[in-house]
Amino acid sequence: MKILLTGATGYIAQRLLPVLLENNHEIVCCVRDSRRFNIRNYDTARIKVVEVDFLKKETLHNIPTNIDVAYYLIHSMSTNIGDFEEMEGVSARNFKYALQKTNVKQVIYLSGIVNDKELSKHLSSRKNVESILSAGAYAMTTLRAGIIMGSGSASFEIIRDLVEKLPIIVAPRWLRTRSQPIAIRNVIQFLVGVIMLPEAFNNNFDIVGPDILSYKEMLLRFGKVRGLNHRIFIAPFIQPRVSAFWLYFLTSVSFSLAKNLVDSMKVEIVGKKNNLGDLLGIELINYETAIELAFDKIEQHQVLSSWKDAQTSKIIYDGVANHIEVPSNGCFKDIRTQKADDSDASLRKIWEIGGVNGWYYADWLWSLRGFLDKIVGGVGIRRGRKSPADIYAGDALDFWRVLLAEKGEKRLLLYGEMKIPGEAWLEFIIDQGGIIHQTATFRPLGIVGRLYWFFLLPIHRTVFKGMIRRIADNGTIR
Repeated sequence: MKILLTGATGYIAQRLLPVLLENNHEIVCCVRDSRRFNIRNYDTARIKVVEVDFLKKETLHNIPTNIDVAYYLIHSMSTNIGDFEEMEGVSARNFKYALQKTNVKQVIYLSGIVNDKELSKHLSSRKNVESILSAGAYAMTTLRAGIIMGSGSASFEIIRDLVEKLPIIVAPRWLRTRSQPIAIRNVIQFLVGVIMLPEAFNNNFDIVGPDILSYKEMLLRFGKVRGLNHRIFIAPFIQPRVSAFWLYFLTSVSFSLAKNLVDSMKVEIVGKKNNLGDLLGIELINYETAIELAFDKIEQHQVLSSWKDAQTSKIIYDGVANHIEVPSNGCFKDIRTQKADDSDASLRKIWEIGGVNGWYYADWLWSLRGFLDKIVGGVGIRRGRKSPADIYAGDALDFWRVLLAEKGEKRLLLYGEMKIPGEAWLEFIIDQGGIIHQTATFRPLGIVGRLYWFFLLPIHRTVFKGMIRRIADNGTIR
């Protein structure tokens, strides 16, 4: 069966794709930027990658007509650009327009639970997208999921941040709101199970786990799984905007996403009963088991996808290709070279840079820079990295975004997503002679950008000099 997979670089699609391939389907992956899709991880004989931006009608002609099933997995709540409600509406209309020119028989849409009387902006948008897609000339199947728990999911990572960093939590009244979380493994089983299932045609189903829990109970149970004891106090006087700041500073979410999450957390996310799980023979995974499974993947370094990599930033929206050529005119540069004791060991260090490994020199300064970035509304340094050893174009890496990761060419290129008065690139290359070339490039914006560079020049010199020395050293990372 030929399946169209939208949002192919996103959190859900990266989990769904291997399962579809295991079931011998032929997959057409829709991506905004093909450089972000690592096709080498898959059986390329059964995958075709097409560049389609559903916000731009002129790209829709890249969608083949001979498809049987299409997944709509496009979501814009985590975008830092524009109004996500408007963007989701435009994407859905363009998707429907494009699909009506194909032979598609079924569209499968992953939405959210929309049973509460008063919906958040996020859930209202999800419901509106469902309404738009349902008007197409194909069989529509909507799966309305509860909060998704799995390694790399936004909900899992946010709860983990709160539980592992705060022994005492003072939280707003939305902690009393009930929710029905579902394991990512069950979500994928439902998404695969409804393919060409007659009972699912022109129908919608709430897909949830077996436990109905308040957010407070979710935090406490997460802590119990991790062997941590917590005291949680609810302070009803805390306002939503304060709650958003609270989430923003304590977790790795952007402020725009924090606001949308707080808005959604006031809405009860409890599903309506249906027989889809029984029909498909799916055994629902309870909340504690979902957490344990997630940590198993983390400990085995098998996290397939992370919401942080899927987060829509300016560089992702513009396309990696538009930033991959590092400018030279009008730029300040810190260029350093050093002979590697062992080029293979140095390459490994470059590929493992950031996240838990840090930046090899003056990590406290990198942490301070991340904290200051959070203060001014940036992403901070808490995003870390998805894998401790593997890295691909499009991955989030602390407050950088990976533009190019060519291990064969021994080249890594990063683009700064921190708040700065200009643009920043950081590049590592190891040449055939084993010489490490480390280049930090800054293109200033106006006089403020120039003052910023010169003000930090002594710090940059110290940090970059220490970093390349540690990378070249054949000793341990520390």
